[in-house]
Amino acid sequence: MLGTMRRRTTAAVAATTLLSAGAAAALAVAVTNRRSRGTPAAFPTARLTVHATAAGRVTLTRTAESVLPGTYALVGDDCRAIVGPVVDHAPDSTPDTVVRRLERVVHGDLTPGSAVTLSPQLHAGDPGSALGIDFTEVEVTGDRGAMPSWFVPGLRDTWVVVLHGLGATRELSLNLLPFLHHQELSVLVPGDPDEHADRPEPTGLGSAEWTDAEAALRHAVRCGARSVVLYGTSTGATMALHTAVRSPLRGRITGLVLDSPVLDPAATVRALARHRGVPGALWPLAVRTAEDVEAPPPDLDEKGRGTTLPVLVVHGPDDTIAPWEASRALVERHPGTTTLHPVPDAGHAAMWNADPAAYEEVLRRFLTPLM
Repeated sequence: MLGTMRRRTTAAVAATTLLSAGAAAALAVAVTNRRSRGTPAAFPTARLTVHATAAGRVTLTRTAESVLPGTYALVGDDCRAIVGPVVDHAPDSTPDTVVRRLERVVHGDLTPGSAVTLSPQLHAGDPGSALGIDFTEVEVTGDRGAMPSWFVPGLRDTWVVVLHGLGATRELSLNLLPFLHHQELSVLVPGDPDEHADRPEPTGLGSAEWTDAEAALRHAVRCGARSVVLYGTSTGATMALHTAVRSPLRGRITGLVLDSPVLDPAATVRALARHRGVPGALWPLAVRTAEDVEAPPPDLDEKGRGTTLPVLVVHGPDDTIAPWEASRALVERHPGTTTLHPVPDAGHAAMWNADPAAYEEVLRRFLTPLM
């Protein structure tokens, strides 16, 4: 009898240990800041096959992502191309394929049989090589280490600090950089402390990394910024929100732009786990094991003093990574200062891609009074 009890106890301990290890593994898979071939890890996408190219068109495997509206990059092992909207009623499409407008091939050959992914990150390189925009490499030092950063000077003393999100790099900012540069704003784009590491560190979904944003804010103020607008995408938006509430320099922040913000971290961990194939039984364990993931980011009016900070939230009801409902709730709590711009049929961190012209017009109207 005693031997049986000991065996059961040993088995229970082993099972608990196994589940704990499974939870840790699930968490690591779900929230590691992975970067893969120029496609942000939090943008759900599958491998696509190029079926044909002809007359400024490309025929691709039909998936939920390949039919998204707007402009994207096609990224393969040895090629990169820019594609536009879906071509309606294309005669060469079938139920299993979709035809998109082929804007240009950046490099390599886009040939039938090529394996590619759809990415919201249009450009690769830096502001100079990708866009022909003059910039300076600077180093911003924060609590987590030195961050290689780009600085694009502007005539205005209002700076925009652009914060990328989960699994992306500062190259994602290249989508929006021509617009910001045209507005004559100074732009600072900090990278990650582990940007050149073979294995990037796990992320706290913004709660652990917000001091990187605070360091960028401090750098901007020290270098002459009269005011700063924090522009964040995905967990970068979460970092911006933390900074606006917690930084000693928050008084220099005159606006926030939150694109696809992660405001319900637990839901995002579950969504990432599902997207990356983690067994469903481990999702709750992954959430419970994560530090600072169960708690949402601080509210704009955390101290109950009232907030006058202008905030633009750009989000899509179809975002499968960061729940739209949390963004809507944020705006409902602060109706006088916060504006929600919905972008239907857009994937996570791809609000700009769905309709670049409309996105930039909304952003222009928000930024103009802050310049």
